[in-house]
Amino acid sequence: MAIRVVVAEDAFLVREAVTRLLADAPDVELVAAVADRGTLVATVAEKETDVVVTDIRMPPTGSDEGVLVAAELRETRPEVGVVVLSQYAEPAYVLKLLESGSARRAYLLKERVHHRGQLVDAVRAVYAGGSYIDPKIVELLVRGRERVSDSPLTALTPRELETLAEIAQGKSNEAIAESLVLTKRAVEKHINSIFMKLNLAGSRDVSSRVAAALMFLADAEGLPSAPSPSPPR
Repeated sequence: MAIRVVVAEDAFLVREAVTRLLADAPDVELVAAVADRGTLVATVAEKETDVVVTDIRMPPTGSDEGVLVAAELRETRPEVGVVVLSQYAEPAYVLKLLESGSARRAYLLKERVHHRGQLVDAVRAVYAGGSYIDPKIVELLVRGRERVSDSPLTALTPRELETLAEIAQGKSNEAIAESLVLTKRAVEKHINSIFMKLNLAGSRDVSSRVAAALMFLADAEGLPSAPSPSPPR
């Protein structure tokens, strides 16, 4: 069964690019493409929708409509996945998106839209109940956390840090093993060690692991806050 997707993006060229990329995926069905929050909410309410791919900033205010829609759908349509597209590599936006859980949520930088595989992978991940966080965001969080002198991250080995970054992207153990060229058993060993060292041993399912990893990484002095809303475009 095809994944039914609604795209929300007020910039015409970006909207066209996203819809064309998704239309080329054999397991994706484009339901609608809209340009503002109001139309997006109405469309999801009216049409059978599996995943929303939305710009982080849209009319009417041009602030963080994409994140707000994701929060609203968590309450009204929890089965709908949301992929937020953003030009902002801001950890604070990601944390706000995941405030009510990381299941069925993804944050992807717009620069990745040119790579159809990553966009479609994010859609598939949230449709399956998982999550996807842009690797650049995870890198920023890891670097920020490492700068804190008393950070427990200093107890992690380089391989464990790499594994933690993969976990925070919502990857399964099998995917981590493939990415880092390790055996599944080795990945499991690293994960057990990581969560023991970070006192997160109770976080076993994928969504909990992602949320725990991101929240921990973000718990650092000097974490940049989300930019102030810009005027409507």
